[in-house]
Amino acid sequence: MVPITLTGFMFLLTSAFLGFLYSPHLDTAPPRWVHLAHGLLLFLYQTFDAVDGKQARRTNSSSPLGELFDHGCDALACAFESLAFGSTAMCGKATFWFWFISAVPFYFATWEHFFTNTLILPIVNGPTEGLMLIYLCHFFTFFTGAEWWAQDFQKSMPLLGWVPLISEIPVYDIVLCLMIAFAVIPTIGSNIHNVYKVVEARKGSMLLALAMGRMILAHLCDEPKGLKTGMCMSLAYFPFAIANALTARLDDGNPLVDEQLVLLMYCLFTVALYMHFATSVIHEITNALGIHCFRITRKKA
Repeated sequence: MVPITLTGFMFLLTSAFLGFLYSPHLDTAPPRWVHLAHGLLLFLYQTFDAVDGKQARRTNSSSPLGELFDHGCDALACAFESLAFGSTAMCGKATFWFWFISAVPFYFATWEHFFTNTLILPIVNGPTEGLMLIYLCHFFTFFTGAEWWAQDFQKSMPLLGWVPLISEIPVYDIVLCLMIAFAVIPTIGSNIHNVYKVVEARKGSMLLALAMGRMILAHLCDEPKGLKTGMCMSLAYFPFAIANALTARLDDGNPLVDEQLVLLMYCLFTVALYMHFATSVIHEITNALGIHCFRITRKKA
């Protein structure tokens, strides 16, 4: 149900804004209460994300638009929760990798859903146990402080200081490696295996599965094949960014346009593209199905 989904997403957006407000570069410790707020807001997001589908079925208002809106908010949640956790663990530039290991399994889960027509979640999965571990980390940081994550592993966990090769590594790097080894890789392996079984049953080839998926989607949506889609418009900004970086190399490190301004402009550019994409899709679906986006259409007697 779109209003519930959007409300839950606003909780996560607020969490990311708090992280950016009190730790703009994600490498300084925010006030302790911010970690508590991160945990509570993530718990609320998870709760609202879990009940929106049940409420939609209870009110007989389930629709493809609701499913698209739900998955779209979940995709954005990967980025915003990465920012929130980055401020909690003082990850700095390493925050990118926490976003990466959350976005890649989400992409593969969506890819698997396309072929199997079923959202297959293992017993231990990201939307439930994964989010629970993250907001427990936020609550834990409320008591220990963000510095616990950024200092050497040996100082944070003296009892495990005897383990070789990790004494000079910050805790968040250890967590990142553990998440990749025990969560990301097994999940992606399961996604590929499930798609492989479906493709084998259809006498297909895994080599063509990914390419055919994109071509089928383009055919159903009457889109041009290949990369000639509006989603690639974000790449149009890259030549300007690259040219600006080259001017810095030619002029003793002085770019033509300040780099922070370039990043801000790119952020606004991609937000505008995404909002245009989202509103266009919502408009098309609501017109085709004769429904409204933010309210339940009354059934005719």
